[in-house]
Amino acid sequence: METLPAAIADAAVLFAGTSVDDLLILAVLSASSRATGRPRRWEIWAGQYAGIGVLVAVSLAAARGLELIPQGWLWLLGLLPLGLGASKLAAALRARRRGESAPVAAPGGLPGVVGLTIANGGDNIAAWAPFFAAGGTGGVTVTIVVFAVGVAVWCLAGWWLVSHHRVAGILRDYGQWIVPAVYLLVSVYIFWKTGAFSHLR
Repeated sequence: METLPAAIADAAVLFAGTSVDDLLILAVLSASSRATGRPRRWEIWAGQYAGIGVLVAVSLAAARGLELIPQGWLWLLGLLPLGLGASKLAAALRARRRGESAPVAAPGGLPGVVGLTIANGGDNIAAWAPFFAAGGTGGVTVTIVVFAVGVAVWCLAGWWLVSHHRVAGILRDYGQWIVPAVYLLVSVYIFWKTGAFSHLR
């Protein structure tokens, strides 16, 4: 039987290894919150917890043999960041033509943060489900607690990343281009991870 420290370490490695890209999203959301007040900081935290909670629930169901989201449909999750990136890029281009500066763009409100969290983490289900299946009740409980702590650490890290003056200055000057680019890259990453590009051959 796995010891408690080992179970905690395994869960922490799983969360960090599958959620590194989430830090980039949290930094973008935090930058928007600092620049425009949207989404509010509590919406970022609540949206992350709600989104990760949905992903954990789906992973638990998959671990029990229930296929709530068919593997061939996971690529659809990439449409949300794709739509966000395209619309924000179009807004930035329109603002540039008018000689204005577009604000740092981010999904508005709690639903937008939840949706982006689920979209970005949808591919994690493939890694989390086998882990939950092998963990037993005690292992699953430890993993969920570790994930909850991990979300808090990630939210704090995302806020910290954009608190530095140099980073804040870059986001202020180029955020209208960086943020849409991040969303578009996230969508490409989701399509790649879910095998969407293989259907184009």
